[in-house]
Amino acid sequence: MTIDRVVLAFAGAMILISLVLGYLGFTTVAFVLLAFIGLNLLQSAFTGFCPLAIVLKKLGFQTGCAFN
Repeated sequence: MTIDRVVLAFAGAMILISLVLGYLGFTTVAFVLLAFIGLNLLQSAFTGFCPLAIVLKKLGFQTGCAFN
């Protein structure tokens, strides 16, 4: 699995976790988590910098097209 796919899977999982947290009544935590995910995805789209991609690269994952 490439870094690109892991980053997308991680973002999707975190969004689903924040939805569950919101459903359970932790709305403030859910909104903060959603805002953090959204800002990271937006920033990564414009700059190409992704903290998770750096960690995954050091762990030995293959680079994909987006995070070389």
